[in-house]
Amino acid sequence: MIRELDSVVLRVDKPELGLEAGDVGTVVHVYGGGEGYEVEFATLTGHTLGVLTLAPEEVRAVEESDLLHVRRAEVA
Repeated sequence: MIRELDSVVLRVDKPELGLEAGDVGTVVHVYGGGEGYEVEFATLTGHTLGVLTLAPEEVRAVEESDLLHVRRAEVA
């Protein structure tokens, strides 16, 4: 079960924010016991790229075998 403050992995691209499947965000709110999630995506230095309301099928919990990868994002 995904909870508030958990890290989650984006399953879909969100080009309007420059986000790609595989990007990692932090859950800031859980709607209705998991019917949806408010997720913040930020750079490693803390610059917020966006906060999105996402359906359960658009994110997944971080798994033990996941590996972080760094890429550059457009920062306004």
